[in-house]
Amino acid sequence: MRYRRLGPSGLFVSELCLGTMTFGGSDDIWGQIGQLGQDEADALVRTALDAGINFIDTANIYAGGESERILGRSLRNLGVRREDVVIATKVLGPMGAGVNARGASRVHILDQCKASLERLQLDHIDLYQIHGFDAETPIVETLEALDTLVSHGHVRYIGLSNWAAWQVMKAVGIAEARRLAPILSLQAYYTLAGRDLEREVVPMLKDTGMGLMVWSPLAGGFLSGKYDREGKAADGRRAAFDFPPVNKDRGWSVIEAMRPIAEAKGCSVAQVALAWLLHQEAVTSVIVGAKRVDQLVDNIAATDVRLEPEDLAALDRASALAPEYPGWMLERQRSYRGQ
Repeated sequence: MRYRRLGPSGLFVSELCLGTMTFGGSDDIWGQIGQLGQDEADALVRTALDAGINFIDTANIYAGGESERILGRSLRNLGVRREDVVIATKVLGPMGAGVNARGASRVHILDQCKASLERLQLDHIDLYQIHGFDAETPIVETLEALDTLVSHGHVRYIGLSNWAAWQVMKAVGIAEARRLAPILSLQAYYTLAGRDLEREVVPMLKDTGMGLMVWSPLAGGFLSGKYDREGKAADGRRAAFDFPPVNKDRGWSVIEAMRPIAEAKGCSVAQVALAWLLHQEAVTSVIVGAKRVDQLVDNIAATDVRLEPEDLAALDRASALAPEYPGWMLERQRSYRGQ
């Protein structure tokens, strides 16, 4: 396991991050993702820690807070020292019926940080992230609320998730101008089956030095190797929860390009998909979730897969984005000064 600095900070996190969306679901949307109980969660957390993973991500909305509760109990059950783990959680989604029990307002952020700390049984959160963009709340209000949490010691670092590049840059400018706590990272969807992030977000991350945490690196299981054009594994998770959206034709072409690479290296298709992300300069940590220990072990083994230049080129050809304006014009005009 390798460790990388999270954005422009001195905080080092493992290149794989344990995702806990499978913890605690019931007969709802979260139950379609996972319904792991305490013992199963303990086994996954133990496996991750034993492999050198020091980074764990959750969110208040996962299973209505149950994911945070289970994770907090796992840390206690396993006797994990607080300084040995970096705990990340998120806030935005509805946590009650009230009109203010959601969003990125000051009231919701402060209330939910306190609630998350109680559920996690922690005295601070290492990375507190805004789970999405709230168009009804001024960005400055959100950032000032996060700065308050950092100043009070409840939160160590702050990050964003699922924001557009222009939204992130606006927030960065406000934080710098008002000398608020800096934004360290962005958590976003990025995968061989969905490289849209490369159009504007990845260049923005490289320019600012922010860290990138990748969610759903296997495109909701689509790149697990269980699917093919003939409908193999059509009864998998995507049959009930077809998310995130995937261009199936392009996705199958990607899978077909990964199979010979996996066979040549003696690894799984899923490991190739994860290894490709770990070879991307912009990526800090890849979030991997699982329902079983063997699935997590398979994902962890991706850290040992080395892709050669010809492997990366083949995967790039199969998954490349179609040219889109202004990208193709920017590329063309680089020749004026890029020699």
